[in-house]
Order: sequence, then C-alpha cells, then structure tokens
Amino acid sequence: MNPGQGLARLSINQETVRQLSLPELARRAAELGIGGVGLWRDPVRAYGPAAAARLLRQHGLAVTSLCRGGFFTAREAGARRAALDDNRAALDEAAELGTGLLVLVSGGLPDGERDLAAARERVADVLAELAPYARERGVRMAVEPLHPMYASDRCVVSTLGQALDLAERFPADEVGVVVDSYHLWWDERVPRQIARAGEQGRIAILQLADWVTPLPEGVLLGRGQLGDGAIDLRAFRTWTDAAGYRGPVEVEIFNPALWERDGAEVLRETAARYLQHVL
Repeated sequence: MNPGQGLARLSINQETVRQLSLPELARRAAELGIGGVGLWRDPVRAYGPAAAARLLRQHGLAVTSLCRGGFFTAREAGARRAALDDNRAALDEAAELGTGLLVLVSGGLPDGERDLAAARERVADVLAELAPYARERGVRMAVEPLHPMYASDRCVVSTLGQALDLAERFPADEVGVVVDSYHLWWDERVPRQIARAGEQGRIAILQLADWVTPLPEGVLLGRGQLGDGAIDLRAFRTWTDAAGYRGPVEVEIFNPALWERDGAEVLRETAARYLQHVL
C-alpha cells in the first residue's frame, strides 16, 4: 500500500466509537478523510436502514460491512427456522444499506453438545439454504472465524482454515471469509491460509484490533486500540495485500475504556494509529 493513500481505505466499525451517533460518526469520519464505516444491525434498525444509507452517501462514505448474521448451530427445528428468518432479515437490511457484505458469526455449541465438527456441518447446511436468497439481493456472506476461547458459546469456527473449508462449498462471490487480526494472530498457519483465501478471491474484509492482556471478565470486550498490544497489525495488511485483497481495512474494537472517552478524540486517535501501525 502506498502511504499517500492516507485514510481512504480505512473504515471505522460503528462499535469502535459507539458513543457517537450515526450522524456524528458520519460527519467526523468524512472530515478526517476516512473512507467508510462498518455498521451494526440494532443501531441501524433504530435509525432506519434507508435513512442510514442516505446519510452515509451524503458524506461520501461506503458501508463496508453489516454485523451481524449467523448463529446457525441450533439442532431444534424451531430455533433453526428463527435463525433462518433472522438472517434473511439481515440480508434485506444489508441490501437496503447498499453494502454487499454481511458478516456471519457461526454460533456456539448448543447446551449439552460436544461435537464441534457436527455443529460446523449445520453451519454449512444453513449457508446452503441462505445462499440463493443472498445472491438475489446482491449480498455476500462472510464467515468470520473467532478466537478459540469463543468456540463453546459463540463460534464453532475458530481458524481461517475452517472458515475456508465452509466457504469453498459455495461460489466465491456468495460466501467469503473475514480476516480479523484479533481472532487469528495466534495461528502460525494464518499467512498460508490468507494466501489460500486470496487465490480463491474469498477475502471479504480485513478487520483489525489489537490483543491486550489481561482479558476482561467475559472476554468479549477486551479488544485493544491499534498499537496497544501484541499483534503485528501491519503484517495482516501486508499478507492480505499480497493475496490480492484491495478492499477496506475496518477497525473493529470493543473496549469500554474507549467508549468512556470523547468519541471524536477516539476517532482521531484511531486514524493516527492506523497510519502509524498499519500503513
């Protein structure tokens, strides 16, 4: 990447600065020259998908992703139908927003189950049911592997290789993968798997956050600001670039310490850290 591109490729996930309203995020991101934002379904529904799409277009911002769909691992028929209905609604929302990408978190093990492989097969089955619906709406589904500490309760897909094994059952323009530094940095196979994803054109988005310890209780809200932790963030950008990825670099951080600060200040800091640690 040419550093002269500055912040044009940077996207700020809405949760990174959740203290900012969507209009304020849009205005301040555009003022900084940031190229896009990643959105979450609940605040988008509250604002209205059509209104959100209009607002972001007015500020020249791309919607780089919508979070999230998924949670496909239920065995009980009613829960499975509910998951399908919810994901069809998410695909509708993504299409209305004008983003071509719905991020999917697979879901964890149902109570009493210990068979991770069987749970992943159920993920594949639901993807197969949703794929025609997604294709009709022009939305690509992106399987996101989460760190293994989430395997029991949140995501049975723990490695990029596992995500690709699922995605490869479908055309690349229907199902891709998310490369997220926070979830994948520990895995020595990641450079090879990123190359594999690139060869197939399956890198849907690159997301970045840093790894800081100690982890908080519940571990979900422990993502660090860029440069505060142990991850070689620039390596993730370099690996995905080498694999042919030219899309946005989305910063997605869940961190209460950042949420307690002035949102505009956090946004400026994140942009500066991106230039320092990612370009």
